[in-house]
Amino acid sequence: MAIAINRRSFNALLASGVTAAASSGLMPRRAAAATEITVLNWKGYGTDEAWALKDFAAATGVTVKHDYFNSEPEMLTKLQTNPGAYDVVLINSARTQQAQAAGLLDPIDLAAAPNAKDLAPALKTHANLMVDGKTYGLSWLWGMNSLAIRTGKVTGADSFAIFLDPRYAGRLALLDDAATEIAVGALLTGQDINNPKDMKAIGDKLKAMKTNVKLLWSSEDEWNKAFAADAFDISVFWSGAAVRSKKQSKLPVEFIVPKEGAIGWLDGLSIPKSSKNKDAALKFINYMVDPKFYVAWATQAGAPASANTAAMSELPADDLNKQIHKPEYLSKLQFMSPMPDDRRQAFNDLWEEVKAGYAK
Repeated sequence: MAIAINRRSFNALLASGVTAAASSGLMPRRAAAATEITVLNWKGYGTDEAWALKDFAAATGVTVKHDYFNSEPEMLTKLQTNPGAYDVVLINSARTQQAQAAGLLDPIDLAAAPNAKDLAPALKTHANLMVDGKTYGLSWLWGMNSLAIRTGKVTGADSFAIFLDPRYAGRLALLDDAATEIAVGALLTGQDINNPKDMKAIGDKLKAMKTNVKLLWSSEDEWNKAFAADAFDISVFWSGAAVRSKKQSKLPVEFIVPKEGAIGWLDGLSIPKSSKNKDAALKFINYMVDPKFYVAWATQAGAPASANTAAMSELPADDLNKQIHKPEYLSKLQFMSPMPDDRRQAFNDLWEEVKAGYAK
C-alpha cells in the first residue's frame, strides 16, 4: 500500500524467500521476562517474517503474535472493538490522525527508540503523524504511486500526460482506486492531491483517457500477469511493486517519477492506547526500523523504502530499491494525507462516474 495501498500482494512473495537472520546491534542479548505482544498489520507485510520474529524473541524475550486486516476501515474497527488486544498497529499515515482523534493511540517517545535517530527528517516528524506536537506513529516505510512503462516500447514518458497520448491507445492500465486516480488527475491539473478545488477538471482528464485504457487492475499479481502477457505498456504502479516485478518476475518495467511529481505514501507503526505491553511494543517498533532487519528483508524479497536513512544507505549500490527510492524524490512527492469523509466520498463518486464512462 497507500492510501490503502494493497499490501496483501506482499504475502506470496515475502513468504517464499527470506531465510536470513538479522540481529540488532542496538539490542543487547540478555535474559528477559517472557512477554507476548500482538501486532495488527497486513498479512505478509514485514512484521510477520518468521526469521525476524525468532531473532527478536532471542534478543528480548518478547514473543510476537499477529492479527491481520484487509482494509484500513477494518483496521480501525478492530482497534475500536478489541481494546487491549493489540500492542502494535501498522497505519497508513493518512489515517493516523483519525485513529488518534478516536482515542485509539498513545504518543510515542522517539527518544526511547534508538533507531529513530536516523529517520529521514522529512518523515520523522511528518505532519500526518503529529498531533499537538506529539508523535503518534513512528515512520517505518514509504513509497510512491507513479508511472511505470515497458522498457523499449514507450518514449516521452516524462509526464502523466502520456496517459492521454493517442500513440498508446489501448495500452494503458490504471489502478482501480479512487484516491490514486483522483490524485493523478490532480497532478495533471496542478492541484493538491488531498484537497483539489476543481473536481470537474480532474474528471475531464480521467475521462479523456478512455481510448487508451485497456485494464483496471487491483492487485500486484494481476498487474504482473497482465504485463507479462503484453496487455499494456503504461500504467500507474507502486514503487515497491516495481522493484519486485523486476527482481522477482524479471519483467522489463521502468519506474519513473514524472515532472508533475508523484503520489507519496507513508506507513507508520503505532502503539494502541489500550496496549498492556507498551514497553515491549516500543522495542519491537525499534527493531522494525533497524537497518539490519530492513536490509535483510529488502534484499531477499523486496520491500518499500525504509524511513531510516541509515538503512537505505546500507543497501548495495546496485539494489533496485535504492535506485527507485531516491532520497531526492521526497521533495517531489505529494503525500496522501487525512481527509474528511465527505471529500473521500466525493473522490469515490467521481471515480465511479469515470469508470462507468470507460465501460460504455
